[in-house]
Amino acid sequence: MPVTKCRHIFFLTLLTFTLTTALPPIIKIGAIFTQEEKDSSTELAFKYAVYRINRDKTLLPKTTLVYDIQYVPKDDSFHASKKACQQVQDGVQAVFGPSDPLLGAHIHSICDALDIPHLESRLDLDSEYKEFSINLHPAQTLLNNAFYDVIDFLNWTRVAIIYEEDYGLIKLRELVRSPGQREVEIHIRQADPDSYRSVLKEVKTKEIHNLIVDTRPENMHHFLRGILQLQMNDYKYHYLFTSFDIETFDLEDFKYNFVNMTAFRMVDAEDVNVRQVLEDMQRFQPTGHSPLNKTSVIQAGPALMYDSVLVFAVGLQTLEQSHSLVPANVSCDAEMPWDGGLSLINYINSVELKGLSGPIEFKEGRRIQFKLDLLKLKQHSLVKVGEWSPATGVNISDRAAFFDSGSMNVTLVVITILEIPYVMMRYGKNYTGNSRFYGFCVDLLERVSKEVGFDYILDLVPDKKYGAQDPGTGEWNGMVLQLMKHKADLAVGSMTINYARESVIDFTKPFMNLGISILFKVPTSAPTRLFSFMNPLAVEIWLYVLAAYVLVSITMFIVARFSPYEWHNPHPCELENDLVENQFSLANSFWFTIGTLMQQGSDLNPKATSTRIVGGIWWFFTLIIISSYTANLAAFLTVERMITPIENAEDLAGQTDISYGTLDSGSTMTFFRDSMIETYKKMWRFMENKKPSVFVPTYEEGIRRVLEGNYAFLMESTMLDYIVQRDCNLTQIGGLLDSKGYGIATPMGSPWRDKISLAILELQEKGEIQMLYDKWWKNPGDTCTRNEKGKESKANALGVDNIGGVFVVLLCGLAIAVIVAIFEFCYNSKKITKLERRVASAPHQSLCAEMLEELCFALRCRGSRQRPALKRQCSKCLPGTTYVPATFDLPPPVNNGLRSQDEKCFREAAWQFP
Repeated sequence: MPVTKCRHIFFLTLLTFTLTTALPPIIKIGAIFTQEEKDSSTELAFKYAVYRINRDKTLLPKTTLVYDIQYVPKDDSFHASKKACQQVQDGVQAVFGPSDPLLGAHIHSICDALDIPHLESRLDLDSEYKEFSINLHPAQTLLNNAFYDVIDFLNWTRVAIIYEEDYGLIKLRELVRSPGQREVEIHIRQADPDSYRSVLKEVKTKEIHNLIVDTRPENMHHFLRGILQLQMNDYKYHYLFTSFDIETFDLEDFKYNFVNMTAFRMVDAEDVNVRQVLEDMQRFQPTGHSPLNKTSVIQAGPALMYDSVLVFAVGLQTLEQSHSLVPANVSCDAEMPWDGGLSLINYINSVELKGLSGPIEFKEGRRIQFKLDLLKLKQHSLVKVGEWSPATGVNISDRAAFFDSGSMNVTLVVITILEIPYVMMRYGKNYTGNSRFYGFCVDLLERVSKEVGFDYILDLVPDKKYGAQDPGTGEWNGMVLQLMKHKADLAVGSMTINYARESVIDFTKPFMNLGISILFKVPTSAPTRLFSFMNPLAVEIWLYVLAAYVLVSITMFIVARFSPYEWHNPHPCELENDLVENQFSLANSFWFTIGTLMQQGSDLNPKATSTRIVGGIWWFFTLIIISSYTANLAAFLTVERMITPIENAEDLAGQTDISYGTLDSGSTMTFFRDSMIETYKKMWRFMENKKPSVFVPTYEEGIRRVLEGNYAFLMESTMLDYIVQRDCNLTQIGGLLDSKGYGIATPMGSPWRDKISLAILELQEKGEIQMLYDKWWKNPGDTCTRNEKGKESKANALGVDNIGGVFVVLLCGLAIAVIVAIFEFCYNSKKITKLERRVASAPHQSLCAEMLEELCFALRCRGSRQRPALKRQCSKCLPGTTYVPATFDLPPPVNNGLRSQDEKCFREAAWQFP
């Protein structure tokens, strides 16, 4: 084959391939609008999109888009179908619109039958997959997720949904069914411009402050006027609009009343690329209707229409790289599908780009990638406060926007309850309004209001209760109920943060941490006994010591008499003396034992090994006993002993003599009622069944019952600390039973919670809350002086009450000694009287006279080693002897003949007076 011919065939093949892969020079597209949309911003956006694509030679350089626009009545589906069939017969390769749901469904059925791409920018509530449909409007399922994320962030619990069109309820039904962590009470009402006012009035009567509004944009001004007429335009109300066009509404009357208005937008007019497109779009239509609708932003409908045309163009550009596009030659009569329609719809479905409505990505014809800006009405304008996307959910960038402190002139209703020292009241004609109240929480509220920037009206809760839920009916009372009914904006006081309350109202960060403790009357001192010096040893120990004393004494007596080494010669000089003596008589054995027990010496000393062992063991025993007694005596006599019947909650639960209770309808009562700890469950059963009731209406009543005795009051530690420091008759028993905090309560979803929390944290960091605590708890002029006992550095001095028994024992011992001496004197005198009766001539003296004479002699100041002898004589003694000298003063006998007889008389006298 010649080279020239081969080269000709190659170029012919290349030209054929080029022709088969190129797009037609003209591609016709059709658009169907309702008659109301004629010359609207949506139609203008469609025309401008075609104009911009044709002008941009980089997108479709060899292809020009030509549009065919048809207008149909809104409710005439037959006429719309005829218009669509006419466009198909004219060779359109894609159909755009209409925005009406009913008409859109009919147009799609025609496109689906003929395999012609149908691009929509309307809300489609049909969740079924549509093969030849490309919809740029976000699916309602995803939008409901966005709305619910905002509701969850705002902590809404009661919501009113107001919708206008019939499909509005179907649109928001998933929002109603959305599961969440907290239950949301939803009230649904349908309204139109004629019934807006009555529906809003009903919502206001039910005290619902959070509303989701789904109305037609053209009727929004009627709805806003109804809000103004019913004065629902203050900070209490929060409106969440489903429309993406909130920036086009006239909100001038709502900016300065701090009403909360929130909505999403799809077009970020602050984006540079978006701004350039909008400016160019504005110049495209210098006269007549403007796509920007006389505002600086574009509505969502026109933006989505612009993006749909752009998506179609990008899909054509992608198709051009690998396929050819044969012009459509189909009709509704033949019902023959277009061969190139399936390829074209697949390439359009794979388009990913960023348009006026943000990032665009599809899956099965549904848009899965987009970004919504969350807008919030502030004092001057609508501002962006966050974003939402299907992948990341809601992301709030400006939390403070939901609470604009600015230059507010807002007066909040604050409820409280009288409780020392948190809130107290001044009674008098000179005190009115907020000046009636004073205390820790009043000072705290004053500082918080200055930090946040609001005024307040302080008043008391009607039923004088903090708030607890009735387990039977589930109804709340007290301050919690007032907040739930939105009859108050804040609740300030010693209000505990717990799970039950947090589930129905909101709390700020805690301004004080505490726990439950036991208030009890100061235990009385143990009564001082006269013989308290015996307390170091138990009674049984004293009995054991006495028994040991008797046992050792008898053992010593027996062992000493049994051992031969304890017997000795009384006259060592007389070696032939057959008499031996034993020093350990029964009396001496007892004397030896008691002497060593009392740590005193004795003239009796054991000589035998056996008796020395007995003595040594006894000495060791007395060493330990006396040392232990001495060591323990100091603690018993210098430290006052207290009688404390209970030491902790376990002791309280283990007895029934002492009653105990809590404040009625308070968090402490709820703690015991809901506790799963066995000790606290047992205590709750006791308190619940105790008659009369152990629950008290106020703290003052509980304190009074404690002071009356036999009652323990379970209360919060901060209040207990305040009371104990002012009444020395009260004390705290044990430690804390739990740990919790006090917070300022707000209604669920209140915009004031976060800002007040920040103010509390700032006051804590500055130390102002601690200064308030010291002011109201530790004021030196208001606290009692407590005598701290039981400390090592402050041992009590011993008094007569402590050791007076020792003196009693001494006096009793002296009295016993005197009685025994008298007994000995009487016994000896009686014995001598018997001897005198044998000698008739012996002088006789009465017993009383003798005792008186001896007593007078004993009481003489100047004692003498000699005394007059008793006027009694031995029958064998010589008469005439008046005095008997002492044994060591007697002169030696002179008369040897009378020696033995005189010596015998002398011995008798010496025996009488040793």
